[in-house]
Amino acid sequence: MSGPQKLSPPKARFILHSERLGPLPLVNHFIDRIGLASLFDRHVPSDARCAVPHAQALGVLPRSIIVEREPVYRQQETVHDFAGGMFGITSGQMDHLSDDRLGRALDHLFDADRAALLTEVALAVAERFGVNFDECHNDSTTISFHGSYRGASGRKIRGRTAPMITYGHSKSHRPDMKQLLFILTMTADGNIPVAFRCTDGNTSDSRTHIDTWNTLRTLAGRSDFLYVADSKLCSRENMDHIDRAGGRFVTVLPRNRLEDAEFRQWIQSNTPDWTCVWDRPNSRHSDGPRDCWYVFRAPLLSAEARPVVWVWSPLLTLRQEARRRRNIAAAIEELQQLRARLAGAKTRLRGAAEIDLQIKVMLEKHHVARYLKVRRTVREEHEYRQTRRGRPDPETAYRKITRRRFDTEWTTDEQAIAYDHNSDGMYPLVTNDRSLSPAQVLEAHKGQPMIEKRFEQVKTVHEIAPVFLKDEGRIEAFFTLYFLALLVQALIERELRLAMKRENLDELPLYPEQRQCARPTTEQILRLFSLAQRHRLIEGAHTVQVFDVPLTELQRQLLRLLGVPENAFRPPDSRRNSRQIGSPTCGM
Repeated sequence: MSGPQKLSPPKARFILHSERLGPLPLVNHFIDRIGLASLFDRHVPSDARCAVPHAQALGVLPRSIIVEREPVYRQQETVHDFAGGMFGITSGQMDHLSDDRLGRALDHLFDADRAALLTEVALAVAERFGVNFDECHNDSTTISFHGSYRGASGRKIRGRTAPMITYGHSKSHRPDMKQLLFILTMTADGNIPVAFRCTDGNTSDSRTHIDTWNTLRTLAGRSDFLYVADSKLCSRENMDHIDRAGGRFVTVLPRNRLEDAEFRQWIQSNTPDWTCVWDRPNSRHSDGPRDCWYVFRAPLLSAEARPVVWVWSPLLTLRQEARRRRNIAAAIEELQQLRARLAGAKTRLRGAAEIDLQIKVMLEKHHVARYLKVRRTVREEHEYRQTRRGRPDPETAYRKITRRRFDTEWTTDEQAIAYDHNSDGMYPLVTNDRSLSPAQVLEAHKGQPMIEKRFEQVKTVHEIAPVFLKDEGRIEAFFTLYFLALLVQALIERELRLAMKRENLDELPLYPEQRQCARPTTEQILRLFSLAQRHRLIEGAHTVQVFDVPLTELQRQLLRLLGVPENAFRPPDSRRNSRQIGSPTCGM
């Protein structure tokens, strides 16, 4: 045999196989405590022919929303990035988890009795986590959609009415986009979401409160809990319904009510006997004025004979003053631009009606129609020309040519500004519970902004839109899973904060660079476990050694505070070997 021989490389004896865990063992612990898998099994059953039962397919999505936030069509590759069983399905079921399989599971969730499912979820949370329903906060937000959604007109889908994706009052300030209304209710005990409903995009908030309150009464098993909502609750129909059923409420009296105008007129020449109930350092500026809140019980009842409590915040007064100045300055700048446009050679605004409309839009945009008095005027421009052609001389005759152009003039109404300045930072609250002190009424209402934090979490952290779905039935079912993901995250926050309070821990080093955090969020907790991996050293078909997740001292402390056992990140051998070995990470 002549010539050099090519030697084959030696075959690797050992293979190191890595499996990603991330924060899923921690998330699964709370999902198991709720009993979500059994609830899905009972309300969304499937036959034995399904490679991935509906309940298990639906269980994948809340975990993905919390951890990965990938669209439905990427779920199969997402679950393959993690160790077997982390998403509640086996390694054999992973290959069958297509977007079509998830879509059919969403169809069955839409067909199911979701009201009964969510009721059982809320009752399980109340029983197993000790969440009480003494005080509940309600609000709604709009979810905007890209696309026409012509078929989403409130049609029947398999006998159930699907929500209508249509134009309405956009709380996201996108009137050009269709939307759905996302209604959320949470309990003040840890700001835990306990009720959810999705309805048509053009539904008025004032029409949703009776159904929401009836649902909460069923959950709480009583009617005397305190229901807190914004000014849309303040209608005679809503308040009378709650009052007749023995309920209690706190809401904001709208600005268009007569009681509001009467107080703002009375305060021009009188000084209320304010009582300071909150006095705290400024949370935004350490060298700024203190955050003080004052209350005053109005001497007159509302038109429905219910107590009215006025609230005043000096910091809110400063913010409203600054906002008024900014709005007036911005409106004047646009009026100056309009004036320059009218004086130009090509204004493209020839008619008086068109100019008046432009002025009206400017004033409404900046909310300054009360402070700026704008008047459309006619300005004359005179020009003199020779009556005859040629060089002018002392005998040349001239004729006068007059052109009329529209112009605008405006003045600032100082009296209106001074009138509103006297009541800046003040707003009224109304309640039917006469046993509540003004301080208690304010304290209940001050919990209302926390629901906005949940909406922010849904829209920014969870990225609820776009949903990459066309069927409005599947969209409504998908929103139900977003609610469940939000519930799990809120429970994790509540459990950690309660444990910190129980063990007298003021802060934990959860921020980057181990900076201290006084109010931990789920996002910060999950970030600490995002890189958790388990490794297996394999020789042939046998596992030689398993290298479990090396937990840091901070991670162990968090698991202990949350009540999650450390062996949640160290599954038994039967679970370790459930997933088939893929391509090696590296050879040895």
